[in-house]
Amino acid sequence: MPVPYVVYNGIKFPPAYNSERSLGFAHKEFLVRDDDVFNVTYPKSGTVWMTEILSLIRSHGHPGWSRTVLNSDRVPWFSTRLGLESALSYPSPRLLTCHLPRDIFPESFSSSKAKVIYTLRDPRDVVVSYYHFCRMCNSYEDPASFEQFLRDFLDGELPHGSWFEHVQGWMEMKDKENFFFITYEELKK
Repeated sequence: MPVPYVVYNGIKFPPAYNSERSLGFAHKEFLVRDDDVFNVTYPKSGTVWMTEILSLIRSHGHPGWSRTVLNSDRVPWFSTRLGLESALSYPSPRLLTCHLPRDIFPESFSSSKAKVIYTLRDPRDVVVSYYHFCRMCNSYEDPASFEQFLRDFLDGELPHGSWFEHVQGWMEMKDKENFFFITYEELKK
């Protein structure tokens, strides 16, 4: 069944979590604090894994916080309808997460000292994981076939846009002092 995706800046987003208003606010109005830490990924690239790592770092290795507080409350999805409210009320230093491409990341980031941790995963593994995720998650359109899903992935037609453009946009930051890049495969070692 077709899903009426939210479209912002030419990119589709799942409507269960996103609205044009939440995405527009995240892009144009969200005030980044100097001590914010952003967990940024393309979907199915290690987002939850990095959320757990950051949560353990923040709690000095004590797992109690991770075990008792939902990861969406510990590291809010600030560009979503529900996560935005959490992010705005979250005390500093904030841990925040998103799948936003660089060109619609908060504009206030460029004048801040906030940090981005970007996790990259082999696109072959991303597309397979994303396919299975979309098949089971009703916030996404059920793919007709893997072959069509792969074509849509390669053409940048999936929700959250092109993997290639997402990675390219964020890799332009790789030499910045406040940008840390790691791969899913490195985390597995």
